[in-house]
Amino acid sequence: MKLDLVATCMFGLERLVGQEIDAFGGKRTETIDGRVYFTGDEQTLVRANLRLRCAERVLILLGRFPATSFEELFEGTKALPWENWIGKDDAFPVIGHAVKSKLYSVPDCQKIIKKAIVNRLSSKYGIQWFPETGATYRVEFFLFKDVATLMIDSSGTALHKRGYRPEAGAAPLRETLAAGLVLSSHPREDTLVWDPMCGSGTIAVEAAMIHANIAPGLQRRFAAEAFPAIRSNIWAAERDAAKAEIKRGIGVTVWASDLDSEVLAVAKENAFRAGVKEQIRIFTADARTIRKPDRRGTIICNPPYGERLMTPIEAEALYRAMGKNFALFDPWQIYVITSHPQFEKLYGRRADKILRQYNGMIPCFLYEFFKPKR
Repeated sequence: MKLDLVATCMFGLERLVGQEIDAFGGKRTETIDGRVYFTGDEQTLVRANLRLRCAERVLILLGRFPATSFEELFEGTKALPWENWIGKDDAFPVIGHAVKSKLYSVPDCQKIIKKAIVNRLSSKYGIQWFPETGATYRVEFFLFKDVATLMIDSSGTALHKRGYRPEAGAAPLRETLAAGLVLSSHPREDTLVWDPMCGSGTIAVEAAMIHANIAPGLQRRFAAEAFPAIRSNIWAAERDAAKAEIKRGIGVTVWASDLDSEVLAVAKENAFRAGVKEQIRIFTADARTIRKPDRRGTIICNPPYGERLMTPIEAEALYRAMGKNFALFDPWQIYVITSHPQFEKLYGRRADKILRQYNGMIPCFLYEFFKPKR
């Protein structure tokens, strides 16, 4: 069964999501901010949910059409083959977004789309009332520049919720963004990754999972596992294949340190739940005074921005101290994500590359230092 699919992601992670899709055999067709469109089959959908590290959801694309009026939205929605997925007992809540479109009222669009789907299914099943007690097919619409995209969510709970982090620190980094930071550093098994301000350990855990080739979705379930159209044996086969690809006994590949002993205890629990506790050395240390070990390595960190943690003055003092101390790690690569607009000036060095990212709703920049300091 040929499927048109959409992987949604945080702004700035589209390139990495595209590369991940290529790696498991999906065929990319289009990329826009926060979305990567691709094609495949049932196996592709299952692999995307199990293996995508940087995506938030995998959606099944039902159709796209112009919609400048509610009539166009209704008729375009009604024309789509909803009966191929939604049974007469199934639930189909509708959510969505409208950006730069004449139809900007999300509640009104929800009502129109719901009504159109009911109209379509009524004509196919010969019934007028739907109990919605069966499997849940969450319908998502995206209205962008007067074009409506209608999709069904196959993931359920967002993909960043891997299952290993029931607790987090005061300013948690989303797992998908943490994975993106690690992948941006081009990790290698023989290169140590060190997060010297690790908090609850999300960057460290994601780095260890990448080194060990542990699929991020192995510990969780997905909405599409209840879809009859996706054969259950595919889920079982793909989980077995992912487990077989895990690298065992690779030793310590990640260091995680912080000044807060309480949050380090949380980091240890998270590493244990993720199955990577043997790969991560977790210890107390001050990022302003740490010293470079005698091995190849990369520092990746998400220091306080002076918003939820630290005052702006304290954060700026930290950046100055980081710049002085991290200079002693040359020729290690350094990756720092922050929202502070004057980071380079405070750090004392111009980045070799800067990528725009979003940490939740906070616009940030990933500063990459990978060339030896002259």
